[in-house]
Amino acid sequence: MIPTTPAPVTVKDNIANPAPLGLCAFGMTTVLLNFANAGIIEVSSMILAMGIFYGGLAQVIAGIIEAKKNNTFGLTAFTSYGFFWLSLVGLIVMPSLGWAPKPSDCSMAAYLGMWGLFTFLMFFGTLKLNRALQFVFGSLTILFFLLAAAHATGNKGLDKIAGYEGIICGASAIYAGIAQVLNEIYGRTVWPIGPVA
Repeated sequence: MIPTTPAPVTVKDNIANPAPLGLCAFGMTTVLLNFANAGIIEVSSMILAMGIFYGGLAQVIAGIIEAKKNNTFGLTAFTSYGFFWLSLVGLIVMPSLGWAPKPSDCSMAAYLGMWGLFTFLMFFGTLKLNRALQFVFGSLTILFFLLAAAHATGNKGLDKIAGYEGIICGASAIYAGIAQVLNEIYGRTVWPIGPVA
């Protein structure tokens, strides 16, 4: 009797791509907050709710799914920025509830500067991904440093500049997210994202 070699087992990835969810959650929440930074609208419960439920929780969920897909970059980015939104809402809400003092401008400059540094370092990962993500992370790095500078100097004009720059950043994330959805649905490039060769 001749022994037979067992057929190799192939594992199919049946998990949907979570990146569009994470990118749209980040982008839409970023656009709304930066409408406020630009002076177009006020900070209200609408922005705080978006920060908790869409910018925060939806991105954390996307990051967890990225972990299941063995995507370290996606895990790190989406869970980090999800918790960024949750922590930012905490910085706004906790003082109003009397749980902690309001952070000083110096503290906010340090907070935003640290997020700017994190984003700048993550930007290098996008150099192996696509041009759309390079734009998102590059413009987000600029946004964080503009906001940090505004708090460090007390220059309200920088807040307004950051607001308009943040609207562009958020819109680019929405574009990157919707592009992935449309390109997947149609099986071809509908909205280009500029993959790196």
